[in-house]
Amino acid sequence: MFEQTKALCQHFLDKGIPAFDLIVYKDGECVLRHMAGYADPEKKIPIKGNEKYHMFSCSKPITCVAAMQLWEKGLFSLDDELADYLPAFREMYVKTEEGLVKAKNPIKIHHLFEMTAGLTYNIKTPELLEYYEACDHRCPTVETVNVIAKTPLAFEPGTGWRYSLCHDVLAALVEVVSGKKFEIYVKENIFMPLGMENSDFLYPLEALEKLPQLYRYDAETGEYELRWKNNYRLGSEYASGGAGCVSTVEDCIKFLEALRVGDVILKKETIEMMSKDRLTEQQREMYTYDKVANGYGLGLRTPRLDPEWTEFGWGGASGAFSSVDPVNNITIYYAQHVLSSPVRALRPWLYRTVRADLLGQKIHVPIEQEDEHPELTY
Repeated sequence: MFEQTKALCQHFLDKGIPAFDLIVYKDGECVLRHMAGYADPEKKIPIKGNEKYHMFSCSKPITCVAAMQLWEKGLFSLDDELADYLPAFREMYVKTEEGLVKAKNPIKIHHLFEMTAGLTYNIKTPELLEYYEACDHRCPTVETVNVIAKTPLAFEPGTGWRYSLCHDVLAALVEVVSGKKFEIYVKENIFMPLGMENSDFLYPLEALEKLPQLYRYDAETGEYELRWKNNYRLGSEYASGGAGCVSTVEDCIKFLEALRVGDVILKKETIEMMSKDRLTEQQREMYTYDKVANGYGLGLRTPRLDPEWTEFGWGGASGAFSSVDPVNNITIYYAQHVLSSPVRALRPWLYRTVRADLLGQKIHVPIEQEDEHPELTY
């Protein structure tokens, strides 16, 4: 069984991916755990299945769930202005062809979830670079997000869609609303209840070298360059809601299963709301994902027009892929450690191939497919 899925994973190895780890649940039971390759190719250390990985943007659904827990408690409204909780965002400016103009629309909290606030993913602005040095590279979460507020917006809040630091700002909102450090809130309200003992948003910097080797693929040379850190971890005290979680495959599947079942860490109806497409047609023009199969909800890739596509989830910059299909009761988590991976565009086919294998169907995977959006960080 799962011969087509295993063949797709073998293609990933054939393209040079050092290692992968895939886990599949059906109806609440593990039906496939498939892994191969080396956690450290240079030292020939094989992958064992207990490795901790940089999740990068697969951190985002965790952050959004944390925020929606507080929403369920009535501690904020999605239509509230962000500046009511983070005053640094009170007066924003928009970058236009004519120069900077004062924003007409306030950033609302739902804009953060939806990636429609007008923020960018620039982590090297003059203001941030100056702050890195001033705070001795500690970068406490809320204080750093206040510096992010000094960056001009790419468009009027609510009028477009752009992958950005929105969920990092959302982590700061969780910290302000809950009265707890973001990483502590998540540990107490998500990781501990689910038994995710190997997950952390502030994994010790000195322990990062113990993780599997992190690479970046160079499309021009076809070579894999060794990297050692997550650049989105801005400082020792910065809990990046958008890219900062370190976790294991077995921990991640616990989180995704909780979303499939519902009423565990979040109400089922809340999860259904999060996984509904919220994009306007104007925003959809800027949405850089599969516009036919997918929409975008409250921090999640969502089903849209393709009837064969009934899953939601997201991905990560180093190749992680999460998928929850509540219709067919399928949950998938895939991990690897390659930035700008040559097989990144094929990750959605993991879901389709697993589904086909479970249903006994044949499927053609376009393995020659090019990565259409190399600029994205998921």
